[in-house]
Amino acid sequence: MSLETKSRLVNGLTFARVPLIFAWLGFAVAQEFQGGFWLGAAACLAMLLSGLTDLFDGHLARKWGVVSDLGKLADPLMDKVFYIVAFPALVWQSARQGEGDAHTMALLGFTLLYMLRDTWVTFMRTVGTMYGADVAAMWLGKVRTALSFPGAGWIYLYLAFHRLVPDLWHGPWLATCYLFEAVLIALTLASLVTYTAAYSPYLKKALARKRDL
Repeated sequence: MSLETKSRLVNGLTFARVPLIFAWLGFAVAQEFQGGFWLGAAACLAMLLSGLTDLFDGHLARKWGVVSDLGKLADPLMDKVFYIVAFPALVWQSARQGEGDAHTMALLGFTLLYMLRDTWVTFMRTVGTMYGADVAAMWLGKVRTALSFPGAGWIYLYLAFHRLVPDLWHGPWLATCYLFEAVLIALTLASLVTYTAAYSPYLKKALARKRDL
């Protein structure tokens, strides 16, 4: 297999994250209105496949030696599309089910924090590219991303299927959702600080350059 073919396969995996998460959205909304186990199962499969693309595209890119600047930029962009689609939909689903203000507000705050962090980090990395900075994801960002997919999946599992299990299970299952959300919030805040510290020298250069002009 040629390097060009390998590169196309890796990029194809990266960009596949978008149609798969929109497929999840379609199945999840349909399941919310129509009910039914199989719609929920299809939604879970679509979200699982979307998450797996993030695992395998980077692994194959390194294994095949086709890591590229496009991939470094496209991969976090596809992650952002995942978050933009999945997390607001989970907020809507929680509110629609009457999950209670506490969980819905926790999901809303969690979602807003994710969006603000990613917007800020994108800005900082863009500034860094002006000065030739390495814009590859940092390890803390990778951990956060790696846990975001199973976190979103677990929360969706709860929202889609908790009504099918005995009432005794609801409390502990919901508690695990809160735990996932708390861990991801902590990682998001920590990665926000890490990225800001790493790219702030480039931002200072850009601000100094503007003053000079």
